[in-house]
Amino acid sequence: MPGDELLPAAPQVSTRAVTVDARPPAVWPWLVELGPGRGGAYTYDWVATVFGLEHRSPGAGSAAHLELKPGDLLPLSRRGPVLEVVDVDVDHTLVLRSQDGQWVWSFGLHPRGQSTRLVSRNRIEQPGDTVVSRLLSLYVLEPAGLVMERRMLLAIKRRAEAAR
Repeated sequence: MPGDELLPAAPQVSTRAVTVDARPPAVWPWLVELGPGRGGAYTYDWVATVFGLEHRSPGAGSAAHLELKPGDLLPLSRRGPVLEVVDVDVDHTLVLRSQDGQWVWSFGLHPRGQSTRLVSRNRIEQPGDTVVSRLLSLYVLEPAGLVMERRMLLAIKRRAEAAR
């Protein structure tokens, strides 16, 4: 996927996807509206609270949120990492990278007839690769990421399909 080259040897890679019964132009506005001060996290309220993420009802289509360009900064929360937009190909690709360079989050919108395969890939490299950090990653961070990201992808799917 685009963005893989930014962290090619990442020890932690996850790829998740959902099929949306809508074409990419109907999915894109919901994707680029993610984040604090924008559409929120699209995840469970309790997860957003635990991780200090903004959780409010998004309203896709706001002109201010439809345009992203390389160099734009998207803070995930008041305390969390800041993601920088690396690549944007409207209705196709969005690539984000944490400012510390240890996390790349890529999205691909792949048309399939009248539907779209929305793919999300995380590539993460944690400092101080130790047995403890690997176990923490495997048994805590990865399951938490799965729960949050699944909910996010399904929320985008629901909103894009309802807006068709």
